[in-house]
Amino acid sequence: MHYCTQCVLPSTFPCISFNDQGVCNHCLNYQSSAGRHQKGKYLAKFAALIKEYQKRDSGTHDILVSYSGGKDSSYALDLFKNTFGLKVLAFTFDNGFVSKIALENMNRVTEKLCIDHILVKPRFDLLKKIFAVAATNEGLYSRKTLERANPICTACISFVKFIGLRMAIEKEIPFLGFGWSPGQAPIQSSVMKVNPGFVKMTQKALLAPLSTIVTEEELGPYFLTDKHLAQEKYFPWNIHPLAFMEYSEEKIFRRIEALGWQKPDDTGANSTNCLLNPLAIEFHNKKYHFHPYAWEIAGIVRSGEMSRSEGLKKITDPEPSSVIEYARQRLELD
Repeated sequence: MHYCTQCVLPSTFPCISFNDQGVCNHCLNYQSSAGRHQKGKYLAKFAALIKEYQKRDSGTHDILVSYSGGKDSSYALDLFKNTFGLKVLAFTFDNGFVSKIALENMNRVTEKLCIDHILVKPRFDLLKKIFAVAATNEGLYSRKTLERANPICTACISFVKFIGLRMAIEKEIPFLGFGWSPGQAPIQSSVMKVNPGFVKMTQKALLAPLSTIVTEEELGPYFLTDKHLAQEKYFPWNIHPLAFMEYSEEKIFRRIEALGWQKPDDTGANSTNCLLNPLAIEFHNKKYHFHPYAWEIAGIVRSGEMSRSEGLKKITDPEPSSVIEYARQRLELD
């Protein structure tokens, strides 16, 4: 296996090609024009929206933030509270594999920032069935989704997105925030009004594979009903601030450590909150022969916000065997 000489995409990545210098087609097609001008444009757009919505007469929070307890979402909380001056409500989806240290970090950071926090923990027998099938069933999701995430993470993030959206609609909160890295979400989607028609189509596509494992009735409390879909007036704006703010892991760690955040020693190289992630990475590497974070990290390297050597280290360092075995036993997998 060889890697692009500019980013970190491997030769096993779907539909990849290289020129004579070993540069991949994604780097050759990359447009760096999204740089400072684009970031400034979306920052100004979000600032204007804040002014508009803060004029409303409402006793609710300004933004609902998906909070995993990891480094990026912890930093996003701080940005929303202290940089943008918003009234923040954090919510956490507990998938049954949240690191103990991550839970402690959540408590320390939310208390330090004086932020309200809700933890949503679905019944584990339901999640266990879904994650076990996602780990072993190659046909659960389309091949295209595998370029961005492994099937376990795709199933997990489906719950995160729709629990958050449902909560924002019910509480009439105008903004829904995420701590996606610049490689996870393009800057063009960093300040975007949620479209009910697109959400309905997306939910249908996500529920189809999940409902082959558990019933739609069991999934119902975590997704949108027709009543929610009819409330277009209360559909929020999705905000991904790390796409239009400076992204430096060194600065992020320095800031969140000042808030009491501690780097977990019980997770893998690519997660600071989830004990299921190393197993998902191992399964993905064995089945598809490329790291599920390769696309995300390649995007960060391409933008100049991470060195290529740092990116390669993230996708080549082995995952901790003890954490993999813990997740394997908890899911009762052979």
